[in-house]
Amino acid sequence: MPVLAGAEPFHHEGGEVAVLLCHGFTGSPQSLRPWAEHLAEHGLTVSLPLLPGHGTRWEDLRMTGWQDWYAEVDRELRLLCERRETVFVAGLSMGGALALRLAAKHGDAVRGVMVVNPANKVHGLAAHALPVVRHLVPATKGIASDIAKPGSRELGYDRVPLHAAHSLRQFFQATDGELPQVTQPVLLMRSPQDHVVPPADSARILGRISSTDVKEVILEQSYHVATLDHDADRIHEESLAFIGRIASGLGKEPGLGKEGTTAGG
Repeated sequence: MPVLAGAEPFHHEGGEVAVLLCHGFTGSPQSLRPWAEHLAEHGLTVSLPLLPGHGTRWEDLRMTGWQDWYAEVDRELRLLCERRETVFVAGLSMGGALALRLAAKHGDAVRGVMVVNPANKVHGLAAHALPVVRHLVPATKGIASDIAKPGSRELGYDRVPLHAAHSLRQFFQATDGELPQVTQPVLLMRSPQDHVVPPADSARILGRISSTDVKEVILEQSYHVATLDHDADRIHEESLAFIGRIASGLGKEPGLGKEGTTAGG
Protein backbone atom coordinates (compact mmCIF):
# COMPACT_ATOMS: atom_id res chain seq x y z
CA MET A 1 0.00 0.00 0.00
CA PRO A 2 1.24 3.52 -0.78
CA VAL A 3 2.19 5.74 2.14
CA LEU A 4 -0.40 8.40 2.96
CA ALA A 5 0.50 11.93 1.94
CA GLY A 6 2.17 13.57 4.93
CA ALA A 7 3.10 10.27 6.63
CA GLU A 8 6.46 9.91 4.91
CA PRO A 9 9.66 9.45 6.93
CA PHE A 10 11.97 12.43 7.41
CA HIS A 11 15.77 12.50 7.34
CA HIS A 12 18.17 15.42 7.56
CA GLU A 13 21.97 15.36 7.42
CA GLY A 14 23.18 18.15 9.66
CA GLY A 15 25.88 18.52 12.30
CA GLU A 16 27.74 16.06 14.49
CA VAL A 17 24.89 15.70 17.00
CA ALA A 18 21.98 13.51 15.89
CA VAL A 19 18.44 12.85 17.08
CA LEU A 20 16.28 9.80 16.37
CA LEU A 21 12.54 10.52 16.70
CA CYS A 22 9.95 7.73 17.19
CA HIS A 23 6.26 8.28 16.45
CA GLY A 24 3.36 6.69 18.28
CA PHE A 25 1.04 3.70 17.89
CA THR A 26 -1.36 4.06 14.91
CA GLY A 27 0.25 7.44 14.16
CA SER A 28 2.90 8.49 11.65
CA PRO A 29 5.94 10.78 11.26
CA GLN A 30 3.48 13.62 10.59
CA SER A 31 2.85 13.94 14.33
CA LEU A 32 6.54 14.68 14.94
CA ARG A 33 7.37 16.43 11.68
CA PRO A 34 7.40 20.00 13.11
CA TRP A 35 9.68 18.85 15.95
CA ALA A 36 12.00 17.09 13.51
CA GLU A 37 12.10 20.09 11.17
CA HIS A 38 12.83 22.47 14.04
CA LEU A 39 15.80 20.36 15.14
CA ALA A 40 17.01 20.14 11.55
CA GLU A 41 16.69 23.91 11.09
CA HIS A 42 19.04 24.32 14.05
CA GLY A 43 21.72 22.20 12.44
CA LEU A 44 21.14 18.77 13.96
CA THR A 45 21.17 15.49 12.08
CA VAL A 46 17.64 14.07 12.35
CA SER A 47 16.04 10.71 11.58
CA LEU A 48 12.26 10.21 11.82
CA PRO A 49 11.37 6.79 10.39
CA LEU A 50 7.95 5.38 9.50
CA LEU A 51 7.22 2.34 11.64
CA PRO A 52 6.09 -0.88 9.90
CA GLY A 53 2.32 -1.15 9.47
CA HIS A 54 1.82 2.61 9.93
CA GLY A 55 1.07 5.41 7.53
CA THR A 56 -1.00 3.33 5.10
CA ARG A 57 -4.18 1.62 6.37
CA TRP A 58 -5.04 0.06 9.72
CA GLU A 59 -5.29 -3.42 8.22
CA ASP A 60 -1.53 -3.30 7.52
CA LEU A 61 -0.81 -2.62 11.20
CA ARG A 62 -2.77 -5.77 12.09
CA MET A 63 -0.04 -7.83 10.41
CA THR A 64 2.81 -6.38 12.49
CA GLY A 65 3.96 -6.53 16.10
CA TRP A 66 6.19 -4.71 18.54
CA GLN A 67 9.27 -6.59 17.39
CA ASP A 68 8.79 -5.04 13.93
CA TRP A 69 8.36 -1.51 15.30
CA TYR A 70 11.34 -1.78 17.61
CA ALA A 71 13.54 -3.34 14.92
CA GLU A 72 12.96 -0.31 12.70
CA VAL A 73 14.08 2.26 15.28
CA ASP A 74 16.93 0.00 16.42
CA ARG A 75 18.18 -0.14 12.83
CA GLU A 76 17.91 3.64 12.46
CA LEU A 77 19.81 4.17 15.70
CA ARG A 78 22.63 1.90 14.57
CA LEU A 79 22.88 3.77 11.26
CA LEU A 80 23.03 7.11 13.09
CA CYS A 81 25.71 5.83 15.46
CA GLU A 82 27.85 4.81 12.47
CA ARG A 83 27.86 8.43 11.26
CA ARG A 84 27.56 10.47 14.46
CA GLU A 85 29.23 10.05 17.85
CA THR A 86 26.60 11.94 19.86
CA VAL A 87 23.07 10.59 19.40
CA PHE A 88 19.86 11.37 21.28
CA VAL A 89 16.58 9.46 21.11
CA ALA A 90 13.09 10.92 21.43
CA GLY A 91 9.49 9.89 21.04
CA LEU A 92 5.79 10.50 21.54
CA SER A 93 3.53 8.04 23.38
CA MET A 94 4.54 4.51 22.28
CA GLY A 95 7.44 6.25 20.56
CA GLY A 96 8.55 7.37 24.00
CA ALA A 97 8.59 3.75 25.14
CA LEU A 98 10.60 2.82 22.05
CA ALA A 99 13.10 5.58 22.85
CA LEU A 100 13.43 4.40 26.45
CA ARG A 101 14.04 0.81 25.36
CA LEU A 102 16.72 2.00 22.92
CA ALA A 103 18.39 3.81 25.80
CA ALA A 104 18.17 0.74 28.03
CA LYS A 105 19.58 -1.56 25.36
CA HIS A 106 22.27 0.65 23.81
CA GLY A 107 23.74 2.25 26.91
CA ASP A 108 26.39 4.91 26.27
CA ALA A 109 25.62 4.97 22.54
CA VAL A 110 22.54 7.01 23.51
CA ARG A 111 23.50 10.30 25.15
CA GLY A 112 20.06 11.45 26.24
CA VAL A 113 16.33 10.72 26.03
CA MET A 114 13.45 13.12 25.30
CA VAL A 115 9.88 11.84 25.60
CA VAL A 116 6.45 13.44 25.26
CA ASN A 117 3.52 11.77 27.03
CA PRO A 118 5.30 8.42 27.06
CA ALA A 119 3.12 5.33 27.33
CA ASN A 120 3.88 2.50 29.75
CA LYS A 121 0.72 0.39 29.89
CA VAL A 122 -2.50 -0.52 28.05
CA HIS A 123 -5.09 0.48 30.64
CA GLY A 124 -8.60 -0.74 31.44
CA LEU A 125 -10.23 -4.08 32.04
CA ALA A 126 -10.46 -4.65 28.28
CA ALA A 127 -6.66 -4.89 28.13
CA HIS A 128 -6.77 -8.20 30.00
CA ALA A 129 -9.23 -9.57 27.48
CA LEU A 130 -7.08 -8.76 24.45
CA PRO A 131 -5.52 -12.26 24.15
CA VAL A 132 -9.01 -13.66 23.45
CA VAL A 133 -10.99 -10.73 22.04
CA ARG A 134 -8.42 -10.04 19.30
CA HIS A 135 -9.48 -13.30 17.66
CA LEU A 136 -13.16 -12.28 17.70
CA VAL A 137 -13.09 -8.53 16.96
CA PRO A 138 -10.65 -7.15 14.37
CA ALA A 139 -10.50 -3.55 15.57
CA THR A 140 -11.88 -0.88 17.86
CA LYS A 141 -12.18 2.91 17.57
CA GLY A 142 -9.05 4.93 17.00
CA ILE A 143 -7.04 7.02 19.44
CA ALA A 144 -5.50 9.52 17.02
CA SER A 145 -5.73 13.32 17.11
CA ASP A 146 -6.21 14.02 20.83
CA ILE A 147 -5.31 17.70 20.38
CA ALA A 148 -6.62 20.84 22.09
CA LYS A 149 -5.53 23.29 19.39
CA PRO A 150 -8.36 24.09 16.93
CA GLY A 151 -7.59 23.12 13.36
CA SER A 152 -4.66 20.88 14.26
CA ARG A 153 -5.02 17.23 13.24
CA GLU A 154 -2.92 14.12 13.60
CA LEU A 155 -2.58 11.84 10.62
CA GLY A 156 -3.36 8.49 12.20
CA TYR A 157 -5.68 5.50 11.87
CA ASP A 158 -9.34 5.77 12.83
CA ARG A 159 -9.26 2.12 13.93
CA VAL A 160 -7.00 0.20 16.33
CA PRO A 161 -6.39 -3.41 15.24
CA LEU A 162 -6.61 -5.59 18.35
CA HIS A 163 -3.85 -7.96 17.27
CA ALA A 164 -1.49 -4.98 17.25
CA ALA A 165 -2.92 -3.67 20.54
CA HIS A 166 -2.18 -7.05 22.13
CA SER A 167 1.39 -6.87 20.88
CA LEU A 168 1.65 -3.30 22.20
CA ARG A 169 0.64 -4.53 25.65
CA GLN A 170 3.38 -7.16 25.53
CA PHE A 171 5.89 -4.50 24.50
CA PHE A 172 4.99 -2.26 27.43
CA GLN A 173 5.38 -5.17 29.83
CA ALA A 174 8.82 -5.99 28.44
CA THR A 175 9.98 -2.38 28.44
CA ASP A 176 8.76 -1.73 31.98
CA GLY A 177 11.15 -4.41 33.21
CA GLU A 178 14.04 -2.73 31.39
CA LEU A 179 13.48 0.81 32.66
CA PRO A 180 16.03 0.49 35.51
CA GLN A 181 18.68 0.09 32.78
CA VAL A 182 18.01 3.66 31.61
CA THR A 183 20.79 5.78 33.11
CA GLN A 184 21.06 8.60 30.56
CA PRO A 185 19.80 12.16 31.12
CA VAL A 186 16.03 12.27 30.54
CA LEU A 187 13.71 15.09 29.54
CA LEU A 188 10.09 14.04 30.12
CA MET A 189 7.35 16.39 28.89
CA ARG A 190 3.75 15.56 29.72
CA SER A 191 0.24 16.94 29.43
CA PRO A 192 -2.00 16.92 32.54
CA GLN A 193 -5.01 16.74 30.20
CA ASP A 194 -4.22 13.63 28.18
CA HIS A 195 -7.15 11.50 27.02
CA VAL A 196 -4.96 8.65 25.73
CA VAL A 197 -2.14 8.14 28.24
CA PRO A 198 -2.80 8.86 31.95
CA PRO A 199 -0.30 10.70 34.20
CA ALA A 200 0.35 7.38 35.97
CA ASP A 201 2.46 6.25 33.01
CA SER A 202 4.91 9.13 33.32
CA ALA A 203 5.03 8.68 37.09
CA ARG A 204 5.79 4.99 36.66
CA ILE A 205 8.58 5.72 34.19
CA LEU A 206 10.16 8.40 36.39
CA GLY A 207 9.97 6.07 39.36
CA ARG A 208 11.71 3.16 37.62
CA ILE A 209 14.50 4.68 35.52
CA SER A 210 17.95 4.94 37.10
CA SER A 211 18.80 8.34 35.59
CA THR A 212 19.98 11.01 38.01
CA ASP A 213 19.73 13.85 35.48
CA VAL A 214 15.97 14.13 34.99
CA LYS A 215 13.79 17.10 34.05
CA GLU A 216 9.98 16.98 33.97
CA VAL A 217 8.12 19.65 32.00
CA ILE A 218 4.35 20.12 32.31
CA LEU A 219 2.55 20.99 29.06
CA GLU A 220 -0.45 22.78 30.52
CA GLN A 221 -2.17 23.78 27.27
CA SER A 222 -1.99 20.52 25.34
CA TYR A 223 -3.62 17.11 25.12
CA HIS A 224 -1.89 13.85 24.13
CA VAL A 225 -0.39 14.85 20.78
CA ALA A 226 1.38 17.83 22.31
CA THR A 227 3.83 17.94 19.42
CA LEU A 228 1.01 19.33 17.24
CA ASP A 229 -0.68 21.28 20.03
CA HIS A 230 -0.36 24.63 21.81
CA ASP A 231 2.86 23.58 23.56
CA ALA A 232 4.76 22.52 20.43
CA ASP A 233 7.09 25.53 20.65
CA ARG A 234 7.82 24.71 24.29
CA ILE A 235 8.78 21.17 23.29
CA HIS A 236 11.11 22.54 20.63
CA GLU A 237 12.77 25.00 23.00
CA GLU A 238 13.16 22.53 25.86
CA SER A 239 14.62 19.92 23.50
CA LEU A 240 17.23 22.24 22.04
CA ALA A 241 18.24 23.44 25.51
CA PHE A 242 18.51 19.83 26.74
CA ILE A 243 20.56 18.71 23.74
CA GLY A 244 22.81 21.76 23.93
CA ARG A 245 23.51 21.26 27.62
CA ILE A 246 24.30 17.56 27.35
CA ALA A 247 26.34 17.86 24.16
CA SER A 248 28.36 20.76 25.55
CA GLY A 249 29.02 18.75 28.71
CA LEU A 250 30.47 16.00 26.51
CA GLY A 251 32.73 18.55 24.84
CA LYS A 252 30.73 18.37 21.61
CA GLU A 253 29.36 21.16 19.47
CA PRO A 254 25.64 20.56 18.90
CA GLY A 255 26.06 21.78 15.32
CA LEU A 256 23.36 24.41 15.77
CA GLY A 257 23.08 26.74 12.82
CA LYS A 258 24.77 24.47 10.28
CA GLU A 259 23.04 23.70 7.02
CA GLY A 260 22.50 20.21 5.75
CA THR A 261 20.50 18.06 3.37
CA THR A 262 16.96 16.85 3.92
CA ALA A 263 15.07 13.85 2.58
CA GLY A 264 11.41 13.08 3.09
CA GLY A 265 7.94 13.69 1.78
